[in-house]
Amino acid sequence: MEDAYIVRGGNPLKGEVQLSGAKNVALKVIIASLLFKSEVYLSNIPKIKDIEELLLLIKNLGGTAKFIDKNKVIIDSRGINKATFDFLHASKIRVSFMLFAPLLNLFGYAKVPNPGGCRIGLRPIDRQIKLMKSLGMSVDYNSKDGYYKAKLNGTKIKGNRYIFEKPSHTGTEFGIMLGCLADGETIIENASQEPEIDDLILFLNGAGAKIKRSGNKIYILGVNKLISRREYSIKNDRNEAVTYAIFGLATKGDVTLLGIEPAIIDSFIKKTREMGGKITLEENKIRFYYDQELKASHIVTKPYPGFMTDWQAPWAVLMTQVKGISTIHETIFENRFLYVEELKKLGAKIEYFQPEVEKPEKYYQFNWPPKRPKSPQAIKIFGKAGFHNGVLNVADLRAGASLLIAASLASGESVIYGASVIERGYEEIDKKLKILGLKIKKV
Repeated sequence: MEDAYIVRGGNPLKGEVQLSGAKNVALKVIIASLLFKSEVYLSNIPKIKDIEELLLLIKNLGGTAKFIDKNKVIIDSRGINKATFDFLHASKIRVSFMLFAPLLNLFGYAKVPNPGGCRIGLRPIDRQIKLMKSLGMSVDYNSKDGYYKAKLNGTKIKGNRYIFEKPSHTGTEFGIMLGCLADGETIIENASQEPEIDDLILFLNGAGAKIKRSGNKIYILGVNKLISRREYSIKNDRNEAVTYAIFGLATKGDVTLLGIEPAIIDSFIKKTREMGGKITLEENKIRFYYDQELKASHIVTKPYPGFMTDWQAPWAVLMTQVKGISTIHETIFENRFLYVEELKKLGAKIEYFQPEVEKPEKYYQFNWPPKRPKSPQAIKIFGKAGFHNGVLNVADLRAGASLLIAASLASGESVIYGASVIERGYEEIDKKLKILGLKIKKV
């Protein structure tokens, strides 16, 4: 037996959790650091598998990328001598596609394989391709070898106005990276508004970039170079915050999160209060605790500032413990209920259904092809489920964290295969859960 967690549940989790740096910021600032003409020092970087894979990929390109302390890395692009990399490295992290930005600035061309990451839907990159073409480069895909090839039409990326048909978190960040060193001004309209994007903008502006946000519009005036002037510390992870908050509420416990701004999880806080969860807000600290029976809720995932798609799987586990029938309608990805069948193994009662939606091709954030079978985009969760132990398999990162929550509720000992998938996004999750009182070990 290997790559698994063994969990003995049934007890309330209580205590404090020091949150780690945000995975979805760390990955992007590391890639953006390759745009610089200097060494870049980054701190509060979580030591998780996705980060380690990205650092290894950069090393294989010839660059410097390594941890120099527990949560501090150094990045230096000046040794990069290749404009392509292989499928082995691309398959492990979704953000590998974003390396087009620094590679195009270094070489004027690049060849990048189809990216990997969690299989929570088709996750098309057509929006990024259209963006690249609008900024003055040719992009082709070879279905035989699985590589995208891009080339600048000239010596620099050309600034332009681009409107995303639907907001794209990764696409917006990619556009910011492409526009930083472009010739002229790049304007991104219908841009995503996630706080991780603001962290990236703050980082780049501190190195000489000229980026301004006005609501869902981002203005980027290209500069000649970016130089790191000081060590940059990223903000903490809001997805990790919500996960541990739900551990506390679901087990009828009391968990305090250290290092989190309430504003960036405001939609979660509102929903938690609506269904009876107790919250105490302090500066850079939030306490979530259980002191009364919780009631059912109805969630629709939305782009920021709405309820995040990354929160819905942990929330589903919480809803198995409340009074009444809850629903979750997923609008961001089309295959994000892979955890449901695993929860049923422990005793959860969950049914799929498809809500009536006018113009689904516009309503849903993913592409909605008219001729393909439509998998249900919503679930109905029946509360007051008693969980027993079981053997579970992790399908994706957030689903994996949700199975840990479920195992913490179950009587007896559960085995969760796929610990490495969970460790892609959660730093030392087993150690943090032990501090809260969970009986967990990795094997």
